[in-house]
Amino acid sequence: MRLDRRTLVRAAAAAPLLALPGVLRAAEPDLSALQDITTGAVPIGNEERAARLARAQKLMQANGIGAVLIEGGSSLVYFTGLRWGRSERLTAVVLPAEGAPCIVTPFFEEARTREGLAIPAEIRVWNEDENPLKTVAGFLKDRKLAHLPVGIEETVRYFAVGGLQKEGFEVVSANPVVRGCRMIKTAPEIALMQLATDVTIAAYRWVQPRVEKGMSQRDVSALMDAATKKLGGSPEFSMVLVGEGAAYPHGTKTPSPVADGRIVLMDCGCTVQGYQSDVSRTWVHGSANAEQRKVWDQVAKGQQTAFAAARLGATAGSVDDAVRRYYASLGWGPDYKLPGLSHRTGHGIGLDGHEPVNLVRGEATKLAPGMCFSNEPGIYIPGSFGVRLEDCFHMTESGPKWFSEPPRSIDAPMG
Repeated sequence: MRLDRRTLVRAAAAAPLLALPGVLRAAEPDLSALQDITTGAVPIGNEERAARLARAQKLMQANGIGAVLIEGGSSLVYFTGLRWGRSERLTAVVLPAEGAPCIVTPFFEEARTREGLAIPAEIRVWNEDENPLKTVAGFLKDRKLAHLPVGIEETVRYFAVGGLQKEGFEVVSANPVVRGCRMIKTAPEIALMQLATDVTIAAYRWVQPRVEKGMSQRDVSALMDAATKKLGGSPEFSMVLVGEGAAYPHGTKTPSPVADGRIVLMDCGCTVQGYQSDVSRTWVHGSANAEQRKVWDQVAKGQQTAFAAARLGATAGSVDDAVRRYYASLGWGPDYKLPGLSHRTGHGIGLDGHEPVNLVRGEATKLAPGMCFSNEPGIYIPGSFGVRLEDCFHMTESGPKWFSEPPRSIDAPMG
């Protein structure tokens, strides 16, 4: 099982809360002032999904790919609307270069598969004593696509890849197709991401003045999750780092309660109709000292440096380069060294919290309208504290546009 930051944060948030005063405040907050702001959310519709398939087929034809194989996960949702967990039993979609897709699924799952599909598709089933890759191969042969390579979505497991190869098929990366579609968000997708961001910002503005001395990191996280749910979002992660813990981008195991003079760094996101937000805010409980203010201001300038570098046609890596040049001029780093910025400047975002491509050194993909990224060039000082400000932006025909406006002052961390 793969454990990432979001998995660990969700597991911690789900753990039983101890019966301490601060925890009771976090567990049973008064949310009466908050209202669901997602009631007008427009789900992805049939026309949008048809356009995705048409775009994918055009890219397949341009790249000499006969079909694309996709297992359960966000890419399956993207193209078919079908939400499906992965197991040893293969359920996958085969997107052919022409014609309707095919869903390959176990015989006993056919009814559930039909129930979850949001597109017209052929369904071919396999029984427990059969090889599902032979079913995939049969579809490809019937469509006269056996002579062309099969594109493999980048998260498909090896047993499926190897199974196709045993059936005599050439396999290639489907990145030119899947990334070619998913990296470029459409107006309906951007609208849902904007709504998810609006929820997160509204939750932050409600939570921050309610953070009290003595609260644990879990207390604050519980407040954020509760506010997010009341506002209509589905909490995805709510990481809270306090004091020295903020010097490490994903924190440490050592608990650190909120106290006067300590940094509070929150990294939170939610989903609306499956589309994600990702926003980080940093402030000091009580009064900030001169060093905390200086670093906060430098990170704020780092964010603006990245935003200014995100020009249409610029490479994604050049955005990261611009931030590191600025930080090096201040004496941080250099490069990925600490104290300084030890992680990439940003990542793609959409149905997944982290999607290709990243704002990282060496990434040659050029920025184009519809691409969406986080912008989070933190500064981390091991043994002391860290500051991260994170807001996402999307590329438009006239350049980058914020999903959420960055704060301008450590004294007004929510803007």
